[in-house]
Amino acid sequence: MSLSKNPKLRQIAKLLCRDLRKNSTRAEKILWEAVRNRRFMNKKFYRQYPIFFDMNGKETFFIADFFCFEDKIVVEIDGGIHEKQKDYDILRTRIINMRGIKVVRFKNEQIMKSLDSVLTNLKEQTSPVLKPTKSADIINGEKFNETKRV
Repeated sequence: MSLSKNPKLRQIAKLLCRDLRKNSTRAEKILWEAVRNRRFMNKKFYRQYPIFFDMNGKETFFIADFFCFEDKIVVEIDGGIHEKQKDYDILRTRIINMRGIKVVRFKNEQIMKSLDSVLTNLKEQTSPVLKPTKSADIINGEKFNETKRV
């Protein structure tokens, strides 16, 4: 993700993100506890993360509830306000998608009542983490030896 070239805009985004993190909703706090510090699939998630873009020649940004660089995925938690701003959410999702980022949305109630199913759904949306192997890799149940010819 690229940062804004405009230092004033970066500072505004930084302050807004900080304020949103300090005033997280209950659902955001619950999901954050589940994904922070690589607790979820060893993925690094950021919360209240700015995504910068140009609109009509002017740079601006959206703040994603959660963002994972590795999978280029935004997780949005929709509260009551989202029922009133569906058109805005559609536009926002399209703009974020145009940056090559997938958007997954969950309702507050889903997180508070069924966190396990939310995490299962999120797991299906993310790619598995490939963990480094030791020097003797195992292929088809046998140790692989580079000098061995098959």
